[in-house]
Amino acid sequence: MTSTPGTAPGTPPGGQSRLRRRAGTAAVAALLLAGIPVGAAVSADAGTPKTATGPQGQKLTVSATTGLDPAQQKVRVQGEGYGLTTGIYVALCKDNGDNRVPSPCLGGADMSGGSKTSQWIVPPGDPYEGDLAQAFGPGGTFDVEIEIAQKGDGLDCAEVACSVVTRADHRAAGDRTQDVRIPVTFAGQDPGDGGGEGVDVPAGTVSYKSAADFTTAGKPLDLLLHPDSKKLYVGADNLPDTADVDERGLHVLNPENGASESWISQAPGSTGALRASAAARIAGPLPGDGVVYNYPLRGVGSAKSGDEAATGVWLAGSTITDIAPGTTPGTVLVAQGATLSEIERATGTATRTLTLPGGTQFAADPERGALWYTDFTAGKLHRVDLASFTVSGSFDLPGGSGGMAGFTETDPATGAVWVGVGRSVLVFDTAGTLVKTLVGKDLARDAAFDTVSGRAYVVWQDGGDLSDPANDNNGTLTVYGTEDFAVAAQDLSLPGNHSQAGAASLAVEPGGATVFVTSPAEGKITKLVRQVSPLVTRAPADLTAKDGEEVAIRAEAEGTPEPTVRWQVSTDGAQTWKDVEGATESALTFTARTAQDGYRYRAEFRNDVGTTRTAAVKLTVTAATGGDTGGDVGGNGDASNGAGSTGGDGSTGGDGGTQSSGGSTTGDSDSTGGSGSTGTSGGSTGTSDGSGATVGGGVAGGTGTAATSGGSSLAATGATVMSVTLAAAGLVGAGVLVHRRARRRTEGAL
Repeated sequence: MTSTPGTAPGTPPGGQSRLRRRAGTAAVAALLLAGIPVGAAVSADAGTPKTATGPQGQKLTVSATTGLDPAQQKVRVQGEGYGLTTGIYVALCKDNGDNRVPSPCLGGADMSGGSKTSQWIVPPGDPYEGDLAQAFGPGGTFDVEIEIAQKGDGLDCAEVACSVVTRADHRAAGDRTQDVRIPVTFAGQDPGDGGGEGVDVPAGTVSYKSAADFTTAGKPLDLLLHPDSKKLYVGADNLPDTADVDERGLHVLNPENGASESWISQAPGSTGALRASAAARIAGPLPGDGVVYNYPLRGVGSAKSGDEAATGVWLAGSTITDIAPGTTPGTVLVAQGATLSEIERATGTATRTLTLPGGTQFAADPERGALWYTDFTAGKLHRVDLASFTVSGSFDLPGGSGGMAGFTETDPATGAVWVGVGRSVLVFDTAGTLVKTLVGKDLARDAAFDTVSGRAYVVWQDGGDLSDPANDNNGTLTVYGTEDFAVAAQDLSLPGNHSQAGAASLAVEPGGATVFVTSPAEGKITKLVRQVSPLVTRAPADLTAKDGEEVAIRAEAEGTPEPTVRWQVSTDGAQTWKDVEGATESALTFTARTAQDGYRYRAEFRNDVGTTRTAAVKLTVTAATGGDTGGDVGGNGDASNGAGSTGGDGSTGGDGGTQSSGGSTTGDSDSTGGSGSTGTSGGSTGTSDGSGATVGGGVAGGTGTAATSGGSSLAATGATVMSVTLAAAGLVGAGVLVHRRARRRTEGAL
């Protein structure tokens, strides 16, 4: 880029048309982002929002971070607390670790300001505000969208770790203080791939543990965690062990501690008179609070916390074998053996009735207008169209003929029907095609789905007959992904949970952090909480420093419970390790000394589930030059540029020296660069003669006059312009951040 005579190099020329300036800006951006693909917008965000904190307190939030669409995904990126003197890029980049420039980056050259494949944010008043860039809001804020893909420009985020990042723009390419990174993964990837090594269990391992046993609801038969009131409703029978109390009825518990909040033991019988009644099956929630449920033998009732008794109706016909919400708010679907009816709850009148070839239980899928009816005796699964109330298909249950009846449940998210038969779970898609068979060591008794995480939870009960070698009196909880059926958590043993005294049931808190499992034989509900072993989300990287410089190594991990960290050091090439005393924060900061050259460092994260360590990183320490206030050795001019003097790299923080600049090849071939005026560039100090310009501690030939802006600048901000070659590499360079100080109160980390 050539400056206009009479102006500071790189200053936007006066009198030029806005169109010409726009074209020049677009050309620079095209060089910076060359070769990075541009794509169209995609569907709504996937995954979970995450927030990260930058080295200067910046806050970066990305709306979606996991399970992203590999082809293309739109994400919202928000920031606050960014400085108002440095421009930044927002992009998806290869994550090279702490103190390393995120590079290369995917994105696109936004020639019109509308593609949004990457974003350029600049301080208010910047010459490029309104063209390719937008200005920071108050307090250094921004709110943009970018469109990212898993693969492009020779970079594949399935092969390397990638993050949505902010980083200083090309005018301050070596500035690592603007680097804020949030790791992202695409569909089919495990979050944190490559992020540390699990010591005892793999990093990011999900498991559940028992947190409490609730014994305040008699013999629990069914569960529902109310979506609005968040209360735990328990349908219960009497527990023979407590002969002094008849615990039949509907219990309402506090899910935090199991304390009883209400107990509805009375419901209308065949004559309409109230009587003590068990709550056999819970059909579903009432708006706000309360549930609809079935009480033996043919009662359909409703009640909420605080009610003295349930209201209900007594149906004609045979015993109710299953119940679910109806197609309208005032109705329920009821199975009485092979007869399916839709009943008005207020009167008990059947509005529609269908008799099937056989069966006892069903699962309704109102979202898709279907109901799945199971006939375990004949080994058949029937699909009923809820609109016409007719059978629309019949399918075989492999191994189901005469098999032990388990459960029939539909996944609200996918519409798949899960059928428990004996020691297997058969999964059918919405067309009735068997897509998966899950085999367990116990009897499949109930399933529950969490649409937030896309997980299916299955409780398996032991047969309870210890004369059978297949039985051990212990049940099992398993967790699967509902899309790929992969195991999503470690299997959990449920001691004493057997089927001799009734089938177990499940309730799952949205998100899957808490699961409730009944054990009728033991008269208890077990509260299970999710645990996750430490998963590294920010890994350190090798770094180089000079003797006496302050260095910072940072690592972060997530897990449940929150993991603790300790730093370790090896002085013998990673053969042996010892803890760094007092180093229990995410950042290890110390003064580097030459004696530490070659030391390795790693962070070890621990919680109740397991231990995960980051990969070891190497510290390289070189001898200091130029004294405490002298700079690094600058570039020596070669013969073609004229030999420049040796000086510092002009870094700020007390190490500023004199930066040499090779003379321009257009001047006298014997020129040594002269002693032209001194200018600053992004904290660098250098000299230039009338025929050369300083470029961030390197060499940049060109014509024009030196100015106090510190050499050629892309905008009137005092920032240095790079050559065309350097500009084209603006988003694909590399670097290491090292904090330089003249003195440090503490010595090196061991």
